[in-house]
Amino acid sequence: MKNDTKHFQVGIIMGSKSDLDIMRVAAEVLSEFNVSHEVRIISAHRTPDAMTDYAASAQERGLKLIIAGAGGSAHLPGMTASHTPLPVIAVPIKRPGRAPAALYSSIEMPPGIPLAVVPENGAHHAALLAIEILSLQDSGLAKQYSAYRAGLKKAVLQDDAQAQTKGWQSLLKEE
Repeated sequence: MKNDTKHFQVGIIMGSKSDLDIMRVAAEVLSEFNVSHEVRIISAHRTPDAMTDYAASAQERGLKLIIAGAGGSAHLPGMTASHTPLPVIAVPIKRPGRAPAALYSSIEMPPGIPLAVVPENGAHHAALLAIEILSLQDSGLAKQYSAYRAGLKKAVLQDDAQAQTKGWQSLLKEE
C-alpha cells in the first residue's frame, strides 16, 4: 500500500524479488484489513548496510512491526531483529527440492533476540499475526479481526452441516 502522507504500520521486507511471489500474500492480507504497509527488497548479504539502516530506523519512522521473508540461509529476519526493538515476524521461504534451511535459521536464534516464526511460506500467517499484535492498540482493527475469525468459524460449521445433511461427498463436488 503506497501512501506518502502517513506512516506505515508494518514493514514487509524480503531478500530478493524472487521472494515476492510468497511475500505478496502478506501485503494483500494487510490491505484487506486496511493496515498501512510498505514493501521493500533488502538483502542481509548483498545490502547489509541498507538492512541495518532500515531496521534501526523502523521505529523512528513509525513502524510497529516488521515481516521479513527470506529463503536459503535466511539471515534477513534474524539480523533485522538484532537491529530493532520492534517485533519481527520471520517467513521462511521454502522452494521445491530445497532443504528447509530458512526455517532452521529462523527457529534457531540465540537467546536474547526474539523472532516470531510462522510456517514455511506462511506470509498469510505472518500478516494475521501482525494484525493480532496491532489489534492490541486498535479497537477498530480488533473488531474487524474478530469478525474475520467469526467468519472462519461460520464456514467450518456450514461445511460440517453440509457433510451431515448431504454427506461428505457433497463437499468434494464443490472443489
